[in-house]
Amino acid sequence: MPVSVQLEVTPLPEQPFGATVTLPAGITDPSKLSDEDFNKLREALHSNLVLVIPNQADLPPASQHALTSRFDPSCQGNYGHDEKLFHHKSSILAKDGKCIPDRPEVIMVGNGDFEAGHAPGMKAFDLEHPTHHSFHKDVLSPEEVAAGQTRFYRWHIDSALYGLAPPMVTTLLGIQVPPTTEKQTIKYTDSNEEFELTKGATAFASGATAFKLLSPEDQEFALNTTVVYAPHPYIYISETKATSDGLTIVSEGKEKTFDQLPAWEEDKIKKLPLVWTNPTTKEPHLQVHGCCVWKLINNKTGEVIELEEARKLVHKFMRPAISPKHIYAHPWKKGDLAIFFNRGVWHTVTGEFDPEERRLMHQCNIASGEDPLCLN
Repeated sequence: MPVSVQLEVTPLPEQPFGATVTLPAGITDPSKLSDEDFNKLREALHSNLVLVIPNQADLPPASQHALTSRFDPSCQGNYGHDEKLFHHKSSILAKDGKCIPDRPEVIMVGNGDFEAGHAPGMKAFDLEHPTHHSFHKDVLSPEEVAAGQTRFYRWHIDSALYGLAPPMVTTLLGIQVPPTTEKQTIKYTDSNEEFELTKGATAFASGATAFKLLSPEDQEFALNTTVVYAPHPYIYISETKATSDGLTIVSEGKEKTFDQLPAWEEDKIKKLPLVWTNPTTKEPHLQVHGCCVWKLINNKTGEVIELEEARKLVHKFMRPAISPKHIYAHPWKKGDLAIFFNRGVWHTVTGEFDPEERRLMHQCNIASGEDPLCLN
């Protein structure tokens, strides 16, 4: 990539959204951008939804944290989840990552065993790449996996969805990435569609596109709907299984009862708009974590749509936006720093890794001080 005297943003070719960023000459740490360049970066993020800055493998966790927090002056300084709840033995997130001791807002995700010393005070650790085999109701057969099939694991926004406000952005840095051009294929179970992607790609879907694909009647409904999330939602669904597209949960009555959950407070239950407004483009984005939905409330009529029907409706609204032509699947290379607008996209893990394959990434998102708004 050519050297730039100023920050440059280049849309990804032949992709529905996303862009690469070239840092200004002399700047190697994006957290140290001038105010002028950072404002350009922030506006580019809101417009392109996913930005990729290459050659950042040596970016320190402190710089990644500083960059992430710079996008949201209201952020609380802590990781986007309560750490005890994130690692709670019953949470579906319990195995998803480990915090860096001296910068706990940055967590390590990936696959494989790693020696001590990765970070100050860091003991030897192991990571497990999430797989649909542990989360979906119906899973791929060994023959299908051997033939190169994979699944969208769980479409989501990064958020505790209890107590803490959803982070503004997430940064994800490829520290150690297996050099591979191996392709895997997602075969949609409700259509003849197929989507080919690089093994281990992170897939993104645009909430703005999701809203645009709704009928006028459904847009009106969405603009006037509040999503109510269950208390401790990742524990609430810990014994349930997801739909084959990873969008929501199959309703089988396997949710934990509220008295089986850790202590919770009514005023910490998250009630968020189904549609969030992009602060730069002013576009409406359909932003919802389909697996954690508990209820929907119609703000005009007061009608409450309960769990099973709420899941069905959210799935109907989300599904068109994950068709192949609407998705960007990032093919990771060592040193890629992906910055994504967590209030404008959903994302998911993909890929099936062998136990001996080693991949290490640093992820950072920080709880905001303010919930998102729908400026309807």
